[in-house]
Amino acid sequence: MSPHPRLISLDAFRGFIMLLMASSGFGLAQMAKAYPDSWAWQQIGYQVSHVEWVGCALWDLIQPAFMFMVGVAVPLSLLRRKQDGQGFWGRFAHAVLRAIILVLLGVLLSTKVGDPLTNWIFPNVLAQIGLGYVFLFVLASLGWEYCAAAVVIILVGDWYWFFQHPLPGAGFDFAAIGAKPEDLLDGRFAQWSKHLNVAADFDRWLLNLFPRTEPFITNSGGYTTMNFVPALVTMLLGAITGEKLLRSAKSHRQKAAALLIAGIVCLLIGTILDIVAVPMVKRIWTPSWAVFSSGWVFLMLSFFYWLVEVAGQRKIVFPLVVVGMNSLFIYIMHSLAAGWIRDAVKTHAGADIFSGSWGPVLERCSVLAVLWLLCFWLYRQRAFLRV
Repeated sequence: MSPHPRLISLDAFRGFIMLLMASSGFGLAQMAKAYPDSWAWQQIGYQVSHVEWVGCALWDLIQPAFMFMVGVAVPLSLLRRKQDGQGFWGRFAHAVLRAIILVLLGVLLSTKVGDPLTNWIFPNVLAQIGLGYVFLFVLASLGWEYCAAAVVIILVGDWYWFFQHPLPGAGFDFAAIGAKPEDLLDGRFAQWSKHLNVAADFDRWLLNLFPRTEPFITNSGGYTTMNFVPALVTMLLGAITGEKLLRSAKSHRQKAAALLIAGIVCLLIGTILDIVAVPMVKRIWTPSWAVFSSGWVFLMLSFFYWLVEVAGQRKIVFPLVVVGMNSLFIYIMHSLAAGWIRDAVKTHAGADIFSGSWGPVLERCSVLAVLWLLCFWLYRQRAFLRV
């Protein structure tokens, strides 16, 4: 038996995050649009939608939670591979192969059916993980101290890279790069404006090196390839958590408390950075966002860790574990087949059941139910999609 058995709390947390993603917001954002005068619906709609630029909503925490858990899994995976007798270079080759597969999967999911050429862009979460994975592996192999040092260096370096970027001058043609004058943030935060930042400029060079039907100008959401560098901070914090805390001899109660404290500290630091140094923008993964979002991830993980490992409520989280153990499968299936599942449900169950005021909710919940049943079937077969 392994001295470090599988943590069901991690599977439950991962499953919770993936179900949130696959729910497409449970149709609540569409309900909020149907009731524009309802304060309650507007608040709900805000939480299940991505913030336009500066700020944070529940929906924005899905990606950092997923990336954090990738980091948590790395030191646990390294330990298992060492116990199996695999040397460093074997583990390194596996990390490189995994990184390449994740990047290519991200590109595949970003390319629409019928596109004449591969759409070589890399903001997809799988591509972002792949771009940073080898760095994560190397740093995690060196130890948590190197991971901690890298966190500080990346945060400071990313801040400076954006800060030194020149601002648009008089007569600047905003439309030429898909931006608007109102995108420019005020004062000392201007370098982190949508489409007008150094990472966006970098993409206008990098992505046009790939074959394209037309020149790349901008990502409509403001996402950039170089997000993977500050996002590496999120994964490194996960690796530190897995190495220094979850593998430690501390009691489950002590670990849950440590996760809670880490969450509060990160929320405070992220908020301070947002006020004095750099705006909180998920779409370019600013330093304040990297720390603040990690704070929420720590808090959520603390809850699941307490619920499962301390309170022993494993039966309650079983529906989440089913999904958490096949997170890559549900992600890919949702990306490729959600529309087909929706149409199939309408065909066989009757489109009328989705025509009422709660139609958007029923529609998305039915897709989610099908995806969960597929995960449950795979769980019963002990079949798990991994890279």
